[in-house]
Amino acid sequence: MSERKLSRRKFCQFAGSGMIALPSMVRAQVSGGLTAREVVARIRKNIGIPWRTPTSDTFKIGDPDAPITGITTTFMSTLDVLKRSVAAGHNFVITHEPTFWSADDVVKDLRDDPLYRYKVDFIEKNRMVVWRFHDNWHARHPDGIFAGWDRTMGWDSYAVSDGGRGSHQYLLPETTVEQIAKEMQSKLKVRSVRLVGDPKMKVTRVGNAGHYISQCMEVLPKVDALIVFESREWEAAEYVRDAVAGGEKKALIQLPHEGGEEAGMDECARWLRPFISEVPVEFIPAGDPFWMPA
Repeated sequence: MSERKLSRRKFCQFAGSGMIALPSMVRAQVSGGLTAREVVARIRKNIGIPWRTPTSDTFKIGDPDAPITGITTTFMSTLDVLKRSVAAGHNFVITHEPTFWSADDVVKDLRDDPLYRYKVDFIEKNRMVVWRFHDNWHARHPDGIFAGWDRTMGWDSYAVSDGGRGSHQYLLPETTVEQIAKEMQSKLKVRSVRLVGDPKMKVTRVGNAGHYISQCMEVLPKVDALIVFESREWEAAEYVRDAVAGGEKKALIQLPHEGGEEAGMDECARWLRPFISEVPVEFIPAGDPFWMPA
């Protein structure tokens, strides 16, 4: 080929024909399409806090410099969510939680697992990109997950500050534990809510205590009922059960992990749209994985 300079038009023709092997970033620039890496750069610019490092907020699979066709925000990048994203025309998935079933998406021991291979093959076949948005979305002010949760529950006006991070307390009009649980089932679209304590107990102050027993022990004296999700069953539930047996008027509402955090990724889609206008941005729920017998 001549060493003469190619016009942009000729360059694009050669590139499109496959005659020139282009780095992924150059391919995106030639195509003019928005890339996943550019989306993440805008997120970092708009998040309003110094970016946390080290962080789990990294690309998990796919080419971040390839053009994207649409964005899915979701709580968990399940295979079902990936399929629904493809059906919606989206190839960039922003997930709050892991894609490959461990906190840090460690896959070295999964190479021969048939489900892992199936999921990877599906992602690669559909030229998808998956990026996790966890640490910095929680670190944002207000916490992006709880901003969405409060909005979905309609509890914004009931929120009270205890001056701490990781616990979110609310002063409600007098109700019962059972009524709160039913309200959560309806508004958060979860079916596996479980209770510890008297469901008819009157409550006004409730608190989201996070995942860990230390958080539960700190918050329980300040509230009538704890809300927990993703907690180990020998911790929060048993702690509250012992408190009840000891004569305290306390209760616990156990949500599935999705019930505590999924609304925050709906909030993420809402937050992204003002500065991501080139492609559709849609929240696709993973949903409660558990079901209860009738």
